[in-house]
Amino acid sequence: MVANTSPSHSTDSVAPVAGRTWESAEPTRPLPAATPRGRGRKFGGLAALGVIALGAAWAGWKWNALNPEAGALPIWKVKVVKVLPHDPTAFTQGLTFDNGVLFEGTGRYGQTRLKKIDPATGRTLAEVECDPRIFGEGIEVLGDDLYQLTWQNRVCLVYDKTTLQPRSKRFSYTGEGWGLTTDGKTLYMSDGSSILKVIDPADFKTLRRVRVRDGRRPIENINELEYVNGEILANVWYEDFVARIDPATGRVLGWIDLRGLLTATERPDREMVLNGIAYDPATKRLWVTGKNWPKLFQVELATGGGR
Repeated sequence: MVANTSPSHSTDSVAPVAGRTWESAEPTRPLPAATPRGRGRKFGGLAALGVIALGAAWAGWKWNALNPEAGALPIWKVKVVKVLPHDPTAFTQGLTFDNGVLFEGTGRYGQTRLKKIDPATGRTLAEVECDPRIFGEGIEVLGDDLYQLTWQNRVCLVYDKTTLQPRSKRFSYTGEGWGLTTDGKTLYMSDGSSILKVIDPADFKTLRRVRVRDGRRPIENINELEYVNGEILANVWYEDFVARIDPATGRVLGWIDLRGLLTATERPDREMVLNGIAYDPATKRLWVTGKNWPKLFQVELATGGGR
């Protein structure tokens, strides 16, 4: 959803803007090293041979080799302002605000749902179950429509945002669907690579593509997205860092460190990744959660890495 933000200073950033509820701080450095990963969304009960084959496939998977000492971009810690309950059965794939209501889209075949949530309490206001044949991904509200990507169905479904009932129109696309956001006119879509597609919402045609880079290094596994005051905030799959991206160039402006929001006990499964960013422009509040997380967090940037 369209929103507001801006970073502090370092070698390649922009200055902070006073009065922003979620942003009040200077960044720290650097980023941690990442580990190899696979998609891992629906694998289970694999035989030993299958596990070996999967391991070989993971060996060729693209991941972000982020070196703690080599990072040159600013990194912000966060302060937790408020914690709300979150449905631990919700495999969160999309999170967005519209007119003070928090919308959530979940994934997995047979478990994909759309929800409206009261951001004051975390209570579910409305909920619908989606076609069990789809694996829901990122969502976004634009005008009266709610757009929902699918993982490998290669279709974007469109719903009435008020009733959450499906409209007759839908759009096809190539590749996978991961994250979705809007600047109020066009849509931005991720597909798990380092590419962001700029989409015409009228026909879902790709207007242009932008590669996300930290310096000269492409950042793969771009996931859930949120457009915030001229930047795109992006989850990176299996990372607890959010990238702050210039949507015109794909240049990463800095990183937001969200490690430690949940304890190890609260997050026992590696698939319980950070995924879900929503900003309410009316209240200037930033919210984050993850897949099957029991909590929803309102956060703001904190000085010197303090929470």
